[in-house]
Formats: sequence, C-alpha cells, structure tokens
Amino acid sequence: MTTLLTVLLGCYLLGGLLPLCTSRPHLQNILAHSAAALACVAGIAFGLLGLFASQPLTISVPSNIPYLTFALRLDPLAAFFVLTISLVGLAASLYAYGYVREFTGRVSVGLLGSLLNGFLLSMTLVVLADNGFFFLIVWEVMSLLSYVLVVTEHDRPGVREAGLFYLIMTHAGTAFIILTFLLFSQETGSFSFEAFRHPDQRLPEGLRSIAFFTALIGFGAKAGIVPLHVWLPYAHPAAPSHISALMSGVMIKTAIYGLIRVYFDFLEGQFPWWWGFTVLSVGAVSALLGVMYALMEHDLKSLLAFSSVENVGIILLGIGAGMIFHTYGLHELAALGLLAGLYHTINHAAFKALLFLGAGSLLFATHTRNIEEYGGLLRRMPWTGFCFLIGAVSIAALPPTNGFVSEWLVFQSLFLSVQLPTLFLKLMLPIAAAILALTGALALACFAKAFGLSFLAQPRSTHARQAVEVPLSMRMGMGLLAASCALFGLAPMLVVPLLDRVTAPLAGVAISDQVLALDGWVVAPVTVEFSSISMPVLAALLVAAAGLGLALARLLRKGARTRYSRTWGCGLPLTPRMEYSATGFVQPIKQVFETIYQPTVKLEREFLEQSKYFIRHQRFHSSIEPLFEKYAYQPVVKAMLAVAERLRVIQAGSLHLYLAYIFVTLVLLLLWAG
Repeated sequence: MTTLLTVLLGCYLLGGLLPLCTSRPHLQNILAHSAAALACVAGIAFGLLGLFASQPLTISVPSNIPYLTFALRLDPLAAFFVLTISLVGLAASLYAYGYVREFTGRVSVGLLGSLLNGFLLSMTLVVLADNGFFFLIVWEVMSLLSYVLVVTEHDRPGVREAGLFYLIMTHAGTAFIILTFLLFSQETGSFSFEAFRHPDQRLPEGLRSIAFFTALIGFGAKAGIVPLHVWLPYAHPAAPSHISALMSGVMIKTAIYGLIRVYFDFLEGQFPWWWGFTVLSVGAVSALLGVMYALMEHDLKSLLAFSSVENVGIILLGIGAGMIFHTYGLHELAALGLLAGLYHTINHAAFKALLFLGAGSLLFATHTRNIEEYGGLLRRMPWTGFCFLIGAVSIAALPPTNGFVSEWLVFQSLFLSVQLPTLFLKLMLPIAAAILALTGALALACFAKAFGLSFLAQPRSTHARQAVEVPLSMRMGMGLLAASCALFGLAPMLVVPLLDRVTAPLAGVAISDQVLALDGWVVAPVTVEFSSISMPVLAALLVAAAGLGLALARLLRKGARTRYSRTWGCGLPLTPRMEYSATGFVQPIKQVFETIYQPTVKLEREFLEQSKYFIRHQRFHSSIEPLFEKYAYQPVVKAMLAVAERLRVIQAGSLHLYLAYIFVTLVLLLLWAG
C-alpha cells in the first residue's frame, strides 16, 4: 500500500508542477489532467486495499514545530473517503481535458490544471491526516485552493463576491474546528489523533457537549447544512464546472468525514440521545429547505448547489438515526443508520458530480446556465442528455438507481424507531421519515423541471438551436459517473460489504450478513421480516414491464395505418413561447409554500400611444425572499460594519501612533503573562 500511496502523492505533485514548466496550453492540459487521472486511479486502488486491510496503515514524520507531526493513517473510514474522492476526481480529470479548452486565452490552463491537482491532493490528505495540527494545515490548503478555483473567471460579474463570501464562511467554520481540536488537546496535551482516541481521561461532560456543537458548526459550514448553506449557491455556479463537481461531490463530504471521525472515533460513540436528535433535526431541515429552494432556481448550477444542501441533509438523517440507536445500545440499528448515510454519501458524490458535469456540458455548448434558454437539447446532445437523465433519476431516488437504494435504507432506519425505549423518539423518527418523503417528492419535481425544460420540446434560444455534442473526453467523464450510478444501484451486494467494513469498527458490530439475504440478491434492514427489496429483480421487472408494453403496442397496431400530423396548438403554429417556462412549472409549488418563499411579483406594462388598451411591451419579474440572508446574515454584516466605522478613529495614519499601539500591546501582554 505504501507504493500506491507514493504513486498517488507523486502523480499529484508532478501534476501540480509540470504544467507550470511549459507555456504551451495543449501540453499543459495533457500534463495536468493525465497526472491527476493517474493519481486518482492509484487512489481508487489505495482506498480499496485500505478497506480490506487487516490493520490500519500509519506513517509518521516528526517536525521541529511543536505539536505538529506529519502523520497519515489509512483506516477503513479514511479508505472509503479516499475511494470516493478518487472516483469523482478521475471523472473530473477526464472531463477537464476537453472542458478547459474553453478557457484557453482567458485564463492560464497550466495554472488551472496545477490547482486541480493541488485541490485533489489536499482533500486526500484531509481524510488521511492523523494529527490535528496537520489536519488543520491541509484543511486550510483545501479551502484556499478551492477559493482560488472559484474565482478562476474573476473578471465575470459576481464571481469575486461569490469567492469572498465562500472564503468568509469557510474560515468561520475553520475557527470552530480549531476550537474542537483545542478542547481535545487541552485534555490530552497533544494534537495526535491517537491521543484523541485514547485519552488518559475522558473529556468532562460539559466539554464533550461543547465539542459536539463546535464540530457540528465547523464541519457543518463546509457541508452546507442549514443555515450555514448560503455560500453554496454563490460559489458552485461561479467555479468551472469540473471544480463545481468536485466541490459538491466530494469536498463537502470531507465535512461528513470530520463529523463521523469526531463523534464515533474521538468521542468513542458515547453521547446522550439529544446529540443524535440534533443531527437528525438539522438533517431534516436541511433536506427539506434545500430542495425547496432548488425548485425555485432557474440557474442550473445554482439549482444543483441547493440540491447538495438537500442531500447532505439526507446523509445526516442516516447518521443522526445511527447516533440515537447507538446511545440506547441498539448497535445493529446504529450500524444500519451509519451504513445508509455512507451509502448515500458515495451515491451523492457520483450523481451530483455527474449532474454538474452535465450542466458544464450545457454551458460549454450554449454559453448560458439559464434553464429558460435551453430546450430541445436531447436531439442535439444525446450523450449529455442520456447521462444527465441517469443523474436526474438517481438524485430523484427513482428505482432501480443508486439514489433509491440508499434513501430506502435511510427510510428503513428511521422506521425502525419502534425499538427505541422512549415515546418521544418513537414519534420523532417517523416524522423525519415523513419529511424525507416530502423531500423526495419535491426532488422528483425539481429534476423533472431540470431535465424536461433543458432537453425536451423546442429550443428557446439561438444558443440552444446551435448546440452540438461535447468532446469525447467530456463524455468519458460523464460516462464513468453514469456507470457508477448504475453499478451502485444494481449491485448493493458489492457495496454493502465494503461499507460494513467502515461501520463495523465505529458501531461495534458487522451487519452485512443480516442486511444482505439470498446470497446478496435481497437487501433488508437487519431483518427480512421487517422489509426487503431486491434491486436486480426490481430492475428486471421494470425492463420486462417496459418490454411488454412495447410488445403490446406493436401487436395492437399491427396492420394499422400510421399517420403523422402536427401537434394541435389551438390552430396556431407551435413556437417555443408555448412551452412551459421554469417559472410556470414551479408556480403551484410556490403557492403551496408561500409562507416560506414569501414571493414577490413585479409586472411592468408599456401601452401603445394610440390606446391604453393595447400593450406594446410587458415585463414580468418574480422572486422569492432570501430569508436566511435577510434575517440571519445581513444584520450581522450591518453590525460589523457599524463597529468598523466607529473603530476607524484609531486609524489616524500616523506611524508614531501605530508604534505606540504596539508598545502598549506588548506591555499588556507582558503584564498578563507575568
């Protein structure tokens, strides 16, 4: 395994350095993305070997800096996330080879490829780090590199503001992660994760609760939980699409890794019931509000960004349920909740990255992210349309896709609340399941809108009419993720045993033999008597039903004369203006949830000079209230600006005064230290 680790690190370093040694964009493109692809292939093999290893792989290099050790540890949890990062990274690297040609002449292709390698390397080191100080360093590198990638097209309107917003939010989260590690190091006298796992004495109960909240806020800011999600719809659309795929597909999953590492590893899974209930509640709110705001978006990449909030919520529902079961000693159900959350983690990485790459292909072909300007693209971009459809049905959790099987397992873990001893939790977990069901219905509507308005009907703009299919490398990247979605959905008998290797050390029990029945052909939540499903059989039944329908249609029309005629349009020729708009598609849902959306409508009319009854122009604008920004963030920003305005008096421009400030500060520090 050390050889694979050397290859992985070496390829990323070469991919970061070699593109900067040449000025030819085509060669820069080849060097950067070939190195990244090779590193990701090594990462996939490294992750798989780590899952099957009998003992964790540990590497430690001491440093002269106090508390800092360059320590790496590959245990099953880290191996799972290395595998996930490398899988999506491989697809993004293949895709980027064709996609970055669009940037030639506008930004440095070599620098963009170098930053991609650094970004993938930093995410890999985050999940491998076995020292708190080292973890914070690579976490900060990951955040800074992702910021630089977000502002790649800094000359475009709004990109710099999006990058700044992301930078502020990610550093606010980092501050809480630092507090979490300081709490552990204060008790252990070390920043070593091994000391965090096996302290001489446990953290006092009050400090454990503080660590719970600081970890939830710190990692939650990166994951995008509500109300810390506001940076996602700004940063993801601004970044290049293959970077958006990595940020949404795997970067926010490093926060999921951090939460599991702290709660189940450092705190040894010993926590009160309300910790799990808090995580469950945050997950339910994030899932519902994330998909509700995604529905209202007309910018395809913003829609996908809000959808990431929804899916992080679904992951937290599984993890929260697992924490609750673990509190009451129901270890098998705890393992099921964790397994469901991790299953959805890798599934979301696959289909969300696929959808972002699909959105990038539409942007590449049409030069717009506005769904209102798409239409009719399936005929012009069949490969992109097919891959986007796989991603859409997967994220909508339609059978027999991977999104369906992981959400089904989350549902089952919530329904098994009947085994909990308290009535309150017996009621709360099914309520969370009901919220998840509503989330699923809204997600189906959301991606029916995204796919239908983008790929079906007639083109609604010149860009859509002139669109052509994207280059081969971009199609290869999408195809790899589409195949992964199919594999993870149709073959849970391959995925569940791998995930069981991750959850068994954390929950204290292995459950793959109980979750899989009939040699793996049936998936059951611990016991087949409760419920069970066979994904291969379900897929076969759906294919058979479709085939039977086609056969009956052919049989019934045998000998009949086929007529072709235009679609009836009230006697008028069909035009794109007759199609459903994105606004019209979601209008009924907007009215149902009017209290949350608080929509505003602005209608402007310009009449003919000859008569006020005939309209020359009409403009319609509809918007929803950004509640979290308006009521949570804007007051904080205004207060900080007011304080800054008052503090401006100390900035007098006098060097002597500034030296006096330094002198007074040093005196106060010496007095305090003495």
